[in-house]
Amino acid sequence: MEKTTRLNADPEIMQRFYRHLGELFYAIAKADGFVHSKEEKALHDAVREHWLPLEDSVDEFQTDAAFQIEAVFDYLDADGRDAESCFDDFQLFVKDFPNLFPAPVAQGVLSTAKGIASAFHGTNKSELDMLFRLERLLKDAQSQS
Repeated sequence: MEKTTRLNADPEIMQRFYRHLGELFYAIAKADGFVHSKEEKALHDAVREHWLPLEDSVDEFQTDAAFQIEAVFDYLDADGRDAESCFDDFQLFVKDFPNLFPAPVAQGVLSTAKGIASAFHGTNKSELDMLFRLERLLKDAQSQS
């Protein structure tokens, strides 16, 4: 698939962008206190379908920087991090870089988050709350950029 979006950011910012997406998607999966393998699969599928084609930045190993999403997600899961603190970190990043979340990117973020939330027995109350806050955050970012 062709790279379709140009986010006006240098490669270091794009790596941070993907790392923070990993934090967000982990927070959504962990919102109910547990990350299920179906949520992990939904994340991995979304990375390949949506995030790898987004743009062409690479990391220090010359691999697509979008793989940072999976690496961070897996690290946070292994470390047992708190969902709220991960969501808060993502929120701060969005407030610092609202220009990285134009409508198509924001839609991809929401779509991925909703896919992860619904991957295991549908979306529960904790996930719904976090999704609502995410949607509001992304709308605020679009109004600032």
